[in-house]
Amino acid sequence: MKVSIITIAYNSESTIEATIQSVLDQSYSDIEYIIIDGASKDGTMTIVNKYADRISKVVSEKDKGIYDAMNKGVLNASGDIIGILNSDDIYADSEVISNVVAKFEESKADALYADLVYVDRDNTDKVTRTWISGEYREGKFRKGWMPPHPTFFIKKEWYDKFGLYSTELKISADYELMLRMVHKNKAKLTYLNKIITKMRVGGESNISIKNRIQANKEDRMAWKMNGLKPAAFTSIRKPLSKIGQFLKK
Repeated sequence: MKVSIITIAYNSESTIEATIQSVLDQSYSDIEYIIIDGASKDGTMTIVNKYADRISKVVSEKDKGIYDAMNKGVLNASGDIIGILNSDDIYADSEVISNVVAKFEESKADALYADLVYVDRDNTDKVTRTWISGEYREGKFRKGWMPPHPTFFIKKEWYDKFGLYSTELKISADYELMLRMVHKNKAKLTYLNKIITKMRVGGESNISIKNRIQANKEDRMAWKMNGLKPAAFTSIRKPLSKIGQFLKK
């Protein structure tokens, strides 16, 4: 299987080199690596260009936000499976993609998710939260469950059939896409019970209380956009489900 990994970036000079290295260090050989940069004004592209001969495709131009950039990446991808690794995230070890492909082949799944840890921005060995996803069962989205998007891989044919990230949403389009693919359209989902991604703290949806409130509003919109009805307390249970992440270090 060919795996496309997409990194989106904007003014990411302080973190993107570690992201790139974590992809290039993968033991799996058939990787297409795509970087979509939003016309960074810092040294991001200087760093990217250091590795140009090992990166499959680079696009650097203005975009309409992170999900527009993700869509550009998907449209440029030719792999059987697509995963997204943002420019402040890194893979946990060099066997991540080999493990992902082996699990896809074993399970015959359409999509896969795993576990991740949140780490300190300056010290990626310092874990601040642990997100253990657990096995998926149909209906868990109604209980506030979602898989961590930086661990989510899905076959390209599902993007071709059911669409890209919604640019109507500014924070929760990753949630909406997974809801659409898995809950609505019944992609066969498999769980890789491993920590595969280290995510630096300070993500878009968690960076402030205001953004967290906006994300909660967009989560509700995601259900409406898909003609779906959440359970009575879905929007409350989703943020509450993350409390346990702070207890696991």
